[in-house]
Amino acid sequence: MTALALTAATVLLSASPASAYANAFFHTQSSGNRGVDVRAIQYLLVHNGFSVGSGGPDGVFGQDTGNAVRSFQSARGLDADGIVGPNTWAALVPVLRQGDSNQAVRALQVELNEKRRLSLAVNGVFDAATNTAVRNFQQHAGIGVDGIVGAVTWRNLVWHYAYPDFSNICDQDPDGNGTAANWAAGAAWGQLERAAAQFTATGQGRVPLGDAGFEHGGDIPGHASHENGLDIDVWPIRTDNGQCTAGRITWQSATYDRAATRQLINQIRAAAPGHVKFIFFNDPTLINEGLTTSQANHDNHLHVRYCERVHPNSLYVC
Repeated sequence: MTALALTAATVLLSASPASAYANAFFHTQSSGNRGVDVRAIQYLLVHNGFSVGSGGPDGVFGQDTGNAVRSFQSARGLDADGIVGPNTWAALVPVLRQGDSNQAVRALQVELNEKRRLSLAVNGVFDAATNTAVRNFQQHAGIGVDGIVGAVTWRNLVWHYAYPDFSNICDQDPDGNGTAANWAAGAAWGQLERAAAQFTATGQGRVPLGDAGFEHGGDIPGHASHENGLDIDVWPIRTDNGQCTAGRITWQSATYDRAATRQLINQIRAAAPGHVKFIFFNDPTLINEGLTTSQANHDNHLHVRYCERVHPNSLYVC
């Protein structure tokens, strides 16, 4: 890691959590999203008496979840649009404390596991381990440390970025930002992980990750964006399937596998229907096919931008 990158990463990761969380908000989830926040919503719907389908909470915002959201919204006097924005989140989340035992506690536990890299049992019991995790998160977020999960704790927890599962992803480090740059919004990782799992199953190797963002967003060396948890860089695929072990390539390289890269792009889009804003990558064939968009300095990586139906920054609105 360069001195500049190390300094920037150290400053960000050691900054006051209260400052890092000053603009915390509920990430909007809707049809086509997947990931930890969707799974939490599904547990919360079940807690409130609404079925999300025979399979139960699976982290996929499909038709059954959309129907359950609309029914919940109607019952609470909200606009029944099937979109879980700030008002619907606020109505869904209850106050939780140690001793509670219900489906909402499962929502809390899955959020804590992915946002704080824990391994709590997702059993719906607000036990001592969950209480400790809540208190540690509250301290991390710079909010009142009382072990009670109210509106402020829920909002900060849902907003907090998640860390990826590397089962089907390999961690590359092109810009010297290291593992500190592997954080992104829960939906972004849920959607990319799904695409990566489908791609890996084809036997063409794992998906190589460049940078996503820092744990609480903010400026990241080597990037003009990647500050809002919805930008993730991946490398193109090689003909020798060595994208996780061999050198970095461009779309002009002899070892560049256009067919496999096209397949990966299609899987990225299919895993997040309606939630891929764009993919920057300068292969002219893929641009002509409408799969990617030209952008300076994107010969050697794909920049995937995910989006939400509601977001404070218009650049991330679907």
